[in-house]
Amino acid sequence: MSTSQQPDPRDRPARLTVGVVGAGRVGPALAASLQLAGHRPVAVSGVSDASRRRAAEMLPDVPLVPPAEVLQRADLVLLTVPDDTLPGLVEGLAETGAVRPGQLLVHTSGRYGAKVLDPALRAGALPLALHPAMTFTGTPVDVQRLAGCSFGVTAPEELRMAAEALVIEMGGEPEWIAEERRPLYHAALALGANHLVTLVAQSMELLREAGVTAPDRMLGPLLGAALDNALRSGDAALTGPVARGDAGTVAAHVSELRKYSPQTVAGYLAMARATADRALAHGLLKPELAEDLLGVLANGTHGTDGTPGTDGTEGDAG
Repeated sequence: MSTSQQPDPRDRPARLTVGVVGAGRVGPALAASLQLAGHRPVAVSGVSDASRRRAAEMLPDVPLVPPAEVLQRADLVLLTVPDDTLPGLVEGLAETGAVRPGQLLVHTSGRYGAKVLDPALRAGALPLALHPAMTFTGTPVDVQRLAGCSFGVTAPEELRMAAEALVIEMGGEPEWIAEERRPLYHAALALGANHLVTLVAQSMELLREAGVTAPDRMLGPLLGAALDNALRSGDAALTGPVARGDAGTVAAHVSELRKYSPQTVAGYLAMARATADRALAHGLLKPELAEDLLGVLANGTHGTDGTPGTDGTEGDAG
């Protein structure tokens, strides 16, 4: 075989020029990670002052240019824009002729698979969906956090190896997600990560109300252990008054929350019901204790006098 033969565009050369469209928190971090792997960032686009500052910090000396020019300069283009913006951006780039045949076009949306890139595919681009399962700060620490981070990967079968190779070069772990399962995959991550932030923030506020001076220091070891136990053991790691069937304690919780933080009552009840269901299903909550507990949860949206509670809900709690 001749050594001068040109490589198939699907077997990308070892080093690529990299462009970023959308200098939010994700794009500059991924480009910086690819730079550490030997690739060369050559262009980035950003509109807001924050995006421009972020690009300057994470990708110094990389020029800021319009999106179409990013595609002109780069072999590999990262489309790191909000989910709702992505389809229109792809269509616009394809319609204006900015997409080049053989160009790797990568989006980082968790919601979408590779199909959202079909307009670019028709223009000859090679479509990849690489979603890092990580929360980003928009600072250099994000590059370090990519080490060992799982990526949800979706791509045409013939590009699977190229997609997984890019993830590995960024220090990540590729996890193949079927196109039709992307919304479910993303919902699972939002449920676990985004809602966790809300729960922790609420817990810290309540601890401050209770007089705790350093709620972060109190919660850190507890939440770290709970997370570790849950990842290791799943539902078997459930503890606390709901799993034990302590209906009186749960009723006291609801009463106090209604008094000091009524906006948290609905969330507490919803999570307690879900916890009770899982504890029952896995044999952790004794059936003879469940009836009183579920009664407390069913009546939790009402005040002690039977009137609607201050969280604004009415009727049967389900």
